[in-house]
Amino acid sequence: MPTTPSSRFTLPAENVLRARERLVLDHFRDEVRQDWDATLSTFPHPHYELIAPMVVHDGDSEVRGYYQDTRAAFPDQNHELIALRHSTDAVIVEFWLLGTHKGFLGRIPPTGSRHRTRMTAYFIFDEHENLVTERIYFDQLTVLKQLVAGIDKRRPTGLLRLARVLKGALAAAGTRPDPRLLNTTPPNLGS
Repeated sequence: MPTTPSSRFTLPAENVLRARERLVLDHFRDEVRQDWDATLSTFPHPHYELIAPMVVHDGDSEVRGYYQDTRAAFPDQNHELIALRHSTDAVIVEFWLLGTHKGFLGRIPPTGSRHRTRMTAYFIFDEHENLVTERIYFDQLTVLKQLVAGIDKRRPTGLLRLARVLKGALAAAGTRPDPRLLNTTPPNLGS
């Protein structure tokens, strides 16, 4: 039985909001613990949308690969929650993402630098209260600036590392946006 309200101006009942919030907090906890099975179990079909790079990870295999790649880059990745809000179909979480760059982040070689980046994630629920999407907004340049900040640019080895990081960042910038994030439909604001 659907539980999402029919009006965009009406929030679901408190018990629905509490259940959504618990699921989202469990999701965050399990990500930090790197318990991928538990994290993925919060979705009937795992689906991540990373808006800054315009990338979609869809399905168990792709999302699990995303988790593994980001934890190879930042093995100590963690979150600090800032705020949690509810909407008619989502839990919206503001948080700091933290981690030390110890492995490749895509084509960007490790810098050993630590980052602390403010982000927002929309955990979107369908009419049956299933988590269907985690949509994450952040500024890639903020991350990159922090990763290169720890490089010693006065030494030749530091300059070489900086050149490799910038080459990797430019290679990532050249990827095509996922069309699922480009083909949007304006909302119906008639009611």
